[in-house]
Amino acid sequence: MAVELRRERMSAEILDPRAGFERVRTEFEIRWDPLTGQSCRLLAAGSFPPPGRHDLERLAAETREACPFCAGRIEEQTPRLPPEVHAAGRIRSGEAVLFPNLVSYAKWSSVSVYSPQRHLLPIDELTPELIAGNLATQVEFARAVRAHDPDSAWASINANHLAPAGSSIFHPHLQGSVNPRPTTLQRLLAEVEPARIEEYLALERDAGERIVSASAEHVWLASFAPLGPGEMRAFVLGRSSPNDLDEATIGELARGISRVLSVYAELGFESFNLALYGMPDGRPLELRLVARAYYGPALRSDAMWSERLHWEGAVDLEPERVAELARERWARS
Repeated sequence: MAVELRRERMSAEILDPRAGFERVRTEFEIRWDPLTGQSCRLLAAGSFPPPGRHDLERLAAETREACPFCAGRIEEQTPRLPPEVHAAGRIRSGEAVLFPNLVSYAKWSSVSVYSPQRHLLPIDELTPELIAGNLATQVEFARAVRAHDPDSAWASINANHLAPAGSSIFHPHLQGSVNPRPTTLQRLLAEVEPARIEEYLALERDAGERIVSASAEHVWLASFAPLGPGEMRAFVLGRSSPNDLDEATIGELARGISRVLSVYAELGFESFNLALYGMPDGRPLELRLVARAYYGPALRSDAMWSERLHWEGAVDLEPERVAELARERWARS
């Protein structure tokens, strides 16, 4: 089946009490992801309230004293890797420190903080240097695990940044997962033929609306059928797993992530989820980023039954608008 940017416009009709019960039509659009077939609902702009702003300084002060990831506690309150996996027990790069996760989401689970010194780290302060250092610890972790346990070939690097994204600890960090079995989305992406990915990226290049940056090694674009607000995707061509990333590629990814996060901050978001999906069989490495929010002070998050149980995004932020803002960011930095 040929790759297509499939969309269908629909409308709903109600007798609206806000308009004296006059007949009112509202429009929305269904889009289908060209690779996985996942669908999303693109609603009219302004369908949701703007993201709520939070007193991050106050939250940082409330959580800093007992934080196990902060300097002065991280060495005593976080676990160490078994010596047969990594002799030093923890992995360091720049300011970042990686250690095993106390809660195992996979056979091999890790946590890496950007810096034990930085308990408060708003998204527009996540510099390329901080991101690159943290990514580097996760790449080394994935390589160490694979060398020790060759059957664990499915690696991913993930983030829940702050509570709206699902983080249970305020201190910003990444999470690594290396497992003998893929997650659902890893499995679905692994079933996509490489030629189909190439066709999709060529189609998006021709369309031009959502492409942000494209080179021989990296393609950044706004997701046609987003899983969440402001979703951006990146494809690292010629690399399949975090294990394959060298210093230059890590640096390029970090610069892209930092630019996207600055766009999210400009849109009023303070939180995000990230997933870098490793494949064991030669398909391009893929990164997905979505903004996360409470709409109002801890009243309602941006995820409901549609996203979590039907795996279908419902967003009121057009991908084409996100791409426009991201292109501006790429041009300025």
